[in-house]
Amino acid sequence: MIRKANLFATLGLALCCASSQAADYSYTVPTSVPEGSFFFENFLVRFSKNAALLTDNQVKIRPIGAGVIVPPLQVYESVQNGVLQAGHSTPTYLANQDPLNNVFASFPGGMSGEETLAWLYEGNGLQALQAFREKEMGLHSMVVGVGSSEILAHSNKKITSLEDFKGLKYRTAGAWAEVIKQVGAAPTVVPPGEIYTLLQRKGVDAIEWATPGANLSEGFHEVAPFILTPGVHQPSFVWEFFMKVETWNAMDKATQQKLEAAAKLTTMQGYLHFLDADMKAMQAYKKAGVEIVQLDKAVIEQLAKMGQQLMAEKIKQRPAGATDAQAILDDYNGYLQRWSQNSSYLYRH
Repeated sequence: MIRKANLFATLGLALCCASSQAADYSYTVPTSVPEGSFFFENFLVRFSKNAALLTDNQVKIRPIGAGVIVPPLQVYESVQNGVLQAGHSTPTYLANQDPLNNVFASFPGGMSGEETLAWLYEGNGLQALQAFREKEMGLHSMVVGVGSSEILAHSNKKITSLEDFKGLKYRTAGAWAEVIKQVGAAPTVVPPGEIYTLLQRKGVDAIEWATPGANLSEGFHEVAPFILTPGVHQPSFVWEFFMKVETWNAMDKATQQKLEAAAKLTTMQGYLHFLDADMKAMQAYKKAGVEIVQLDKAVIEQLAKMGQQLMAEKIKQRPAGATDAQAILDDYNGYLQRWSQNSSYLYRH
């Protein structure tokens, strides 16, 4: 009896240890921005800490900057191909592959940050994104990062009207590139790590990258005398953490739930950090002597209208696939319309 008891105890300990080992998950995770940058710290590094905290260190994420393992614009593809276990990037970089990505990345005239957060977590947004990624790319996605409105441009030229966009060499990406083509600008796409040098050497007249707070750390205001606002081109944006569906399914359910909670926590914390950093950055720009130019309301409305029309055309022309893109865009616009019609109670300074 004693021998049997000892045997069962030994087996129990072995099973316990095996179970503990099986519940540990380690991922090396490249992203599409340089190590140490605002997005890198605010999204991926913050997520790695929250994941460790909420899973009691069962999930260990090692953040890797852009270009160290794979090119910054090939993170999605590398996870699909099995080169990476997991990745972190933005749907903006997939816009040319499938226009539906623009709905999640945001587009000219789209949702603001608070509207995006509400649509994702209280509406159908996150569910639609996850279904889209699974059906079309074989990936499980979690939102890890929603941003506030971006700066429309750091520019070497003063821009006040649609006429000023004609002939403008403009670094950008996504749907905005196609909108400014319509008003005569010449868009170009380069990875994030090359933007500063391109602007400094006047390889372009203007660039857009991110929010006031994020851009301050990049130093764009040091090499361009004008800042153009508001960010009608990118009222908000979304970044994702993703892995193959098979990798996700291999994780136990309890850990999956904790990781989803860590993703949401990171997104909410990150967004609040954006707002605070943006306010401080706008103060810093003014003190640095940068001229802040705001487009006229009529110009803003025209650009937003062009963005909405472009998005509608792209989704209409999209080949039929596993995802009903029109239904997602209709849901997005319906939520945006309800917000617009019922948000008059909100007080704004």
